[in-house]
Parts: sequence; structure tokens; C-alpha cells
Amino acid sequence: MNTLLKSAGGITQVSADSRLLSNRLIFLEGKIDAGSAGEFVRQILILNQESTEKAIRVLVNGAGGEISSGLMIYDAIQGSRAPVELYCIGHAYSMAAVIVACGSHGRYILPHGEMMIHEPMLGQQVAGNSSSIRSISEGLLEMKGRINRLLAKHTKRSEEEIEKATAYDHFFSPEESVEFGLCDEIVGFEKILEPIL
Repeated sequence: MNTLLKSAGGITQVSADSRLLSNRLIFLEGKIDAGSAGEFVRQILILNQESTEKAIRVLVNGAGGEISSGLMIYDAIQGSRAPVELYCIGHAYSMAAVIVACGSHGRYILPHGEMMIHEPMLGQQVAGNSSSIRSISEGLLEMKGRINRLLAKHTKRSEEEIEKATAYDHFFSPEESVEFGLCDEIVGFEKILEPIL
């Protein structure tokens, strides 16, 4: 989608994403995969080059996706010199919820947002001999432990509490998200607009 930008030189057509990026806003929406993670990291790099003082606001609305790509996004957020604020603006499920929960400079959820955490799942049908299946299972259990440790660290919950909460698809209302430690505060959309207006 394109928008019109008025300047002294006239009117220019720019993409909505470019215009939002110029206001230090990044959308993380849809499935998290190598493409969306790569784009996210590029945007974080650009905004850090512009300023390490001004906050970057990330608006999350997605059902999760690939764990390795989500961890790439996690590393970029944790390594950013500019503060990164995370907002659940619709739903943040699975890896998207982990990303929101792992923010360190403000983790927010809108009044009608929803979060969900669960154990890592296989994205494809499992086939192979017993040794291959054992190896896949061991890898999945190792990844489950890694994600649970990250959630425990950022929610201030014990690994046992996280293990219990992720044993099934555990949905959280905004109030429950704050109470569990996935978010810091419920905010209105106007908080996102504050730095722009």
C-alpha cells in the first residue's frame, strides 16, 4: 500500500511500510519465517544506524512460525542498542508471544489483544526410521527447554511454571498476560501514536 508524502519538493508516493519505518515503527505480522525475520533484522539495523537513543516500536500480530527465525528476531531485539518496545496489537501466538514476552524496554498489549504459548511443534509430517525419529524428538525436547528458559527469564516465572503453562495451547487475555508476566501493561492505541503526533 502506498501513501502520499507532501514536502517542499512536491508530492511523493511512498510505501506505507517506509513511512512507518521513518517513524521508527515496525510491523511483525503473519507467519514468522526466514523472510520476515531477515526483513525485521534489516529494519532494526537501519533504525539503530539512525539513532540508538530513540525507541523502536514493534507492533506484533501473528500466529507464530519457525522457531529458528523467531530466535533470530529475539537476538536482534536483545542486541539492539536502541530501546525496542513491543506491542501485541491483535494476537501474538506461539513464537510471536515469545517475542513480545522477551522485550526489555516495554511489553504492551492492547485492550482486545490475546496471547498464547505452547510447546514447540513439528511443522511437517514425521517420517523415517526409529533413529531419525529419536533424533527429531531429542531436538524438539532441547528446543522446548530453550524456549521455556527464555520465557522463565523474561516472565520471572519458574521453569516448572512455564512447563505447566506450555503443556497445551494456553491462551491469555490482556489482564492474564500482564499477571503471568508476558506483558508489562495494557495500553490503548494512543500510546503507539504518542511519538508520531
